[in-house]
Amino acid sequence: MAKRYGGEFSPDGAGKGTAPKGSVKVTVDAAGTKANLLFLPPVILAFTSLNEGPTGLMLGLIGAGILALAAWLLHEGLRAEAAYDARKIARRPALPRKMLASALTGIGVFLAGMTGDAGLIGSIAFGIAATGLHVAAFGIDPLSDKRMEGIDTFQQDRVARVVVEAEAFLSAMADHVASLKDRKLDLRVVQFQNAAREMIRTVEEDPRDLTGARKYLGVYLMGARDAAAKFADLYRRGADPAARGDFEQLLTDLETSFDAKTRKMLTDDRSDMEIEIKVLRDRLQREGVRPE
Repeated sequence: MAKRYGGEFSPDGAGKGTAPKGSVKVTVDAAGTKANLLFLPPVILAFTSLNEGPTGLMLGLIGAGILALAAWLLHEGLRAEAAYDARKIARRPALPRKMLASALTGIGVFLAGMTGDAGLIGSIAFGIAATGLHVAAFGIDPLSDKRMEGIDTFQQDRVARVVVEAEAFLSAMADHVASLKDRKLDLRVVQFQNAAREMIRTVEEDPRDLTGARKYLGVYLMGARDAAAKFADLYRRGADPAARGDFEQLLTDLETSFDAKTRKMLTDDRSDMEIEIKVLRDRLQREGVRPE
């Protein structure tokens, strides 16, 4: 899922003889080449249906549209599943995109068979086979919420909602900067995303931290997204070094703030644990239990 970039000869490397400033963890798109290849069959079907007469053309174009929709649903379903797998607390996808993609693939292949010489029975067989192969290749969507033991459902639902919103802000921010086609800026945004996701993981592990982190994962990330949108629009019209410097400084300030808050949350968690241990030991001593 992830690959680390950064080193002596990388764009943001520190140079020979010095340690790199920091490795950047870049997340690879979950919808890989295998899923992207499924956008090819609807194009082929549409072109091969052009000489099949009115009925064949209509069936072919409808089938191509259904196959294209299935490929898009699969693409989004794989991304949703990857986000679900990456989180410790997550809701199951509201729309079972991968299963819908499997069903639509079967329907599309059935219509494709009807444009040729397969006949009704043969087309049905092709559609069923395509559905089964699609499920075997890509699986089905997660069917249950992912929860943690010992934490009430209300708290976990609150965390799940905040995490989904935070991830949406981070993705939108990355999309705005990616439109500039500047790899160094992309990596700088990813570096900030890593700091934000470290806070997200901390909150997922202990939802009691949500109250303190909510402003960071909500208001601050929304502001970062809006700033990225305005910067991308300004920089696209003319590469202004001052605007770029201001945006990079904003990312640095946000990253520092997120890191400091995450460390504070971890320190507070440790302090709470030490207090609980001390209280438990005092209670055991009052009960006459002396630990060795």
